[in-house]
Amino acid sequence: MLFSHLPLVPPIHKALEEEGYKNPTPIQEKSIPLILAGKDLLGIAQTGTGKTAAFSLPILNILSQKPRTGGRQIRSLIVTPTRELALQIGENLRDYGRHLPLKSAVIFGGVNQGPQVKMLSGGIDILVATPGRLLDLISQKHLSLAFVEILVLDEADRMLDMGFIRDIKKLLTYIPKKRQTLFFSATMPKEIAELSSSMLSSPEKVTVTPASSTVDIISQHVYFVDKKNKPALLKEILQNPKIKSVLVFARTKHGANKIVKTLLDHNIRAEAIHGNKSQAARERALSNFKAGSARVLVATDIAARGIDVDNLEYVINYELPNIPETYVHRIGRTGRAGAKGTAFSFCDAEEVEFLDDIEKLISKSIPVVEDHTYHLEGRKQTKKESASQGLHKKVPQKNTSFKSFSSPASKPREKEEGKKVFKKKVFTPPSRRPAQGEKSAPLQKRDEKREREKVWNAKKGKR
Repeated sequence: MLFSHLPLVPPIHKALEEEGYKNPTPIQEKSIPLILAGKDLLGIAQTGTGKTAAFSLPILNILSQKPRTGGRQIRSLIVTPTRELALQIGENLRDYGRHLPLKSAVIFGGVNQGPQVKMLSGGIDILVATPGRLLDLISQKHLSLAFVEILVLDEADRMLDMGFIRDIKKLLTYIPKKRQTLFFSATMPKEIAELSSSMLSSPEKVTVTPASSTVDIISQHVYFVDKKNKPALLKEILQNPKIKSVLVFARTKHGANKIVKTLLDHNIRAEAIHGNKSQAARERALSNFKAGSARVLVATDIAARGIDVDNLEYVINYELPNIPETYVHRIGRTGRAGAKGTAFSFCDAEEVEFLDDIEKLISKSIPVVEDHTYHLEGRKQTKKESASQGLHKKVPQKNTSFKSFSSPASKPREKEEGKKVFKKKVFTPPSRRPAQGEKSAPLQKRDEKREREKVWNAKKGKR
């Protein structure tokens, strides 16, 4: 099927021709006619399948053919979890709608709201927003959603991961109940299924790949390696001249910075992108990576959501995620829209359990690469076996063998981006607490000791 066969207005077809798009992806082919027909849609699609165009093109088409009632009001709202994804959607809307008299805008937190407020005051047709900033501007009465005709909730499962579901439910109270709703998610946990059923009215369901499956075209490999040898293994892999650019995933912000520092120390151009970076720094890092001035982009999961780099062939999981669905989202940064892709994953002793969960989710065993300097001989173990046996190195080198192995659950984990860590408070029984105005036992003992020394010195004639 060709895009020219879809019932889109000529200005959109012209923009698609200029972008070089000829064949729609499966989700675009299935979704666009349903959305044009005014149906609510439940789309189950992984990242990289082309779902942004699947809802952007019909929204532009519908709004361009409907006359405005009154002034230029927000007629379509697209809610997305991260600023990077919001910017990507905004860029696509501008590209596809360049020949249409429609205005779109993108708003997100972490930056001064002044320019965003000014942009909204001029009137827009399509708004792309992250939940937090959107609610802030609504509460300040800088925008109204009373005229929204089409609502899109993108990456709903990531909304759940980031704790935005309550915000989404609050947003629904500001939007007309009579609307067209498009709901997209890569996975369908119970909470997301319940949310979709409350938002959608007699929806059409489109599934382009089974929930939580990986794109088949992506070549996946796992490296068993001691945790302390991961930096050396990464440098060894990057010696391959075929790897011109690679997206590396770290579990924490601190870990991402540490990887970048190690690479820069070895003259490998690298940038980090995570939540502690300013929006300007994140955009600069992504721009340098796309332009090729940075060979490696190291990212955390939240920051990487929405990164869209043409022809990105390699992704490296420097640390395996403890949520198996996150693995699917990570490797989905490559192999996009049918292109080739390769995903390498480093697995140390503490991550064997994570690897088991990932392989169970994707219903396939990931091939092990043994031909590297830091290989640790290991087999797929049960949790009980791995706890007692551990992984053993094929050839002893620099004390890289595991003397013992403990389950990840028994060891403290680093704080992951976007997740709070609460410290346990120590409870002191009331009987041990000093009464108001009294001193604690240690302070009392100190003062008594000083009094004794004072008396003793006085007896000796000292002051």
